[in-house]
Amino acid sequence: MCGIVGIFLKDPALEPQLGQMLASMLGVMTDRGPDSAGFVVYGAGKADHVKLSLRATEGYDFAGLARSLSVIAGGTPDLAVRSTHAVIEIPATAEVAVRAALASDHPEVAVVGSGARMEIFKEVGLPSDVASRFGLSGMSGTHGIGHTRMATESAVTTAGAHPFSTGADQCLVHNGSLSNHNDLRRTLKREGLTFATENDSEVAAGYLTWRMRQGASLGQALEAGLNDLDGFYTFVVGTESGFGVLRDPIACKPAVMAETDQYVAFGSEYRALVDLPGIENARVFEPEPATVYFWDRAA
Repeated sequence: MCGIVGIFLKDPALEPQLGQMLASMLGVMTDRGPDSAGFVVYGAGKADHVKLSLRATEGYDFAGLARSLSVIAGGTPDLAVRSTHAVIEIPATAEVAVRAALASDHPEVAVVGSGARMEIFKEVGLPSDVASRFGLSGMSGTHGIGHTRMATESAVTTAGAHPFSTGADQCLVHNGSLSNHNDLRRTLKREGLTFATENDSEVAAGYLTWRMRQGASLGQALEAGLNDLDGFYTFVVGTESGFGVLRDPIACKPAVMAETDQYVAFGSEYRALVDLPGIENARVFEPEPATVYFWDRAA
């Protein structure tokens, strides 16, 4: 049992409130996942730049790390440190070299995500504590996704916390269990994907990345997943401009959505949505089994 929340803003006037809304939703889901929590926020970005979300130990010298990358990054990267995580922003042309330098010279630092606008934060602990630790309430953006985890098949670790990201500006959170993730992981590895954990949810994220690399939209990748992913699942996924939801054909995992002229929101339970602005006028519905729901700002 885990908790999922997500919000996709249609109204730019709400963007400064995104973090506050997501933090409140995440905290409500504590009893569905007290082991660890995480979230993704799609905020501002710079043209031709990439943000790398990094994770290390508490007190790590991220400023020193940024300085050490200055030569290959064409200058000291912009840096934002939040507890055990940091986000560095570098020219897109320097990403391959920076990743190689991190892997060879700084193996103690994990790259947990990358993209033009996506920032990922996750840790072990109660969801409200994790949100507070990283300052989620003060973040702004166009859309965001959060997860509270109750570990059932793997250890409680930061690496095992959601969201998972396996492609640029792509992330996934999952409530459920995939039965064919080991076979699918082997297939995806042969296709060039790499995985940092044994978590089945990371395989689901990798599958969507693989499909989108072949030219599929997020919606099309989710449709294909109905044939290729076995098990019980509710997914909420994000891309740089998109937000999608999919439940398996049996749909035994709880899910509820609300849509207004200002936003689309998702929660594992309705109580995660009750404090959203204008919720009393929202169209509230349960997403249908085996049905892709998809919104895109670029459409």
